[in-house]
Amino acid sequence: MEQGRTLTPDVLDLASFYTERLGGVARGLVATRLAALWPRVTGDRVLGIGYATPYLEPFVPQAERVLNFMPAAQGVMSWPSGGGNLAALVVEDELPLTDSSIDRILVIHCLETAFNARETLRELWRVLVPGGKMIVVVPNRRGIWARVERTPFGYGRPFSRGQLSTLLRNTEFSETAWSGALFAPPFAGRMMMHSGRGWERTGEVLWPGFAGVQIVEATKLVYQGLPARNPRRRQPAFRPALAPPG
Repeated sequence: MEQGRTLTPDVLDLASFYTERLGGVARGLVATRLAALWPRVTGDRVLGIGYATPYLEPFVPQAERVLNFMPAAQGVMSWPSGGGNLAALVVEDELPLTDSSIDRILVIHCLETAFNARETLRELWRVLVPGGKMIVVVPNRRGIWARVERTPFGYGRPFSRGQLSTLLRNTEFSETAWSGALFAPPFAGRMMMHSGRGWERTGEVLWPGFAGVQIVEATKLVYQGLPARNPRRRQPAFRPALAPPG
């Protein structure tokens, strides 16, 4: 499950989803979990990998710098809209950063569609400072959102908690906090729009294993080095166009 080509949502489709009503609700519910885990990032260097821009904006006024790297298979969109682009197109397991150069990493709309999830996490381990924090958001294998392709959480390889935990341990990360979000069904009905947070509270109590996404915070371990990387590298397939925001 860690390696192989999989269908990846286009950056324009991702942007379109977050302008819709359902995308707005999803963003709010996931962002609430992120804010609880990282209430302050003052002075930190923050990297988003995947399509993280809807969730990075609250960090911009606090952090020393904020970047969003978008995988080559996904495409890239200029961000933020006010100028001073902070987004770049990358190969997710060959990042243009020096070792131990980032304090916090947010991974969303990335790991489930990565060509090789293990190599991607190894690369994130490399650029993260010792003891640095990472949050990974992935579709939950047991959740409804992973089965509905009208949202970007319905693409790629969903993870169970056990699968994600094993992957993190094998790449020298230690889990520090777990949570879930998107307990409500992925339908843009009036009930969903007006009672999303009620669904979250109820789901946490009654069906905690069926969240739409798994959210885990992990820290970089430094007591031993990572195994040698596979010398056979795939060729990147960049998309040449830089799409404007919106």
